[in-house]
Amino acid sequence: MATPAVRVPADAVRRREPHPFDAVGREDAILLRSQPWQRVRVYVWEVPVRVTHWLVVFCVVVLSITGGYIGDPFLIPETGATMGIMRFVHMLTAYLFVCCALVRTYWLFRGNRFARWQAFIPTNRRHLNEFATQAGWYLFIRRELPGILGHNALAAATYMIVFFLFLVQIMTGFALEAQHGHTVVASPFGWIANAVGVQTVRVVHRLVMWAILAFMVHHVYSALLVDRVEKNGLLSSIFTGYKFATRRQVAEARDGGIELEEMLR
Repeated sequence: MATPAVRVPADAVRRREPHPFDAVGREDAILLRSQPWQRVRVYVWEVPVRVTHWLVVFCVVVLSITGGYIGDPFLIPETGATMGIMRFVHMLTAYLFVCCALVRTYWLFRGNRFARWQAFIPTNRRHLNEFATQAGWYLFIRRELPGILGHNALAAATYMIVFFLFLVQIMTGFALEAQHGHTVVASPFGWIANAVGVQTVRVVHRLVMWAILAFMVHHVYSALLVDRVEKNGLLSSIFTGYKFATRRQVAEARDGGIELEEMLR
């Protein structure tokens, strides 16, 4: 027996004619039933998230180049002036990096549902189960991606590890700078080098740099892959803040739902 089609009252259509990129409100449950595959615009990444994301990318690139030169001068002949400039740029960028880390940490408690700490640490069984489903998709065991608008559980766990690597990099970097006795900020970290040795700190600092660079390569690859599969504007969203998903996907996503007022701008 055929399922009867859902009818939308004519007065409801006249009262609200949603643009294809409008999001679903509480009053639009009837539209969710009648137009489940219509694409809607969802505000996912807020301005602080996008700005700190690109500033961190900039900082990692600059810190890697200048740090690599400080550890082993290349291309440009080493002189006192050149090394001084490299150290100055390295430390200036390091302070910018720390500022980004502080802002993003604050936004773990102030941001929307996609930026808060609950998006990174599983708080329910459905969130926890995503580890297996997402890993199965990467291993070509599953065909369907878990329904997520923001970070899936596997990616969020990876980001937590990267945040920890950022912390290690900040502490070891300031510990090395403290050996020169130049900055008040670096001085409190001098005990690290005294405890494990300057050479150990230097090696850890260099290894963490390569680990972060390796993550960046994988991050770009996985973003391209998932963007191609989901076709929801994943790559453009880190510039605009918006993703485009169907009404059904938004309603069924773990971090979605038809109550999307807080996502709209």
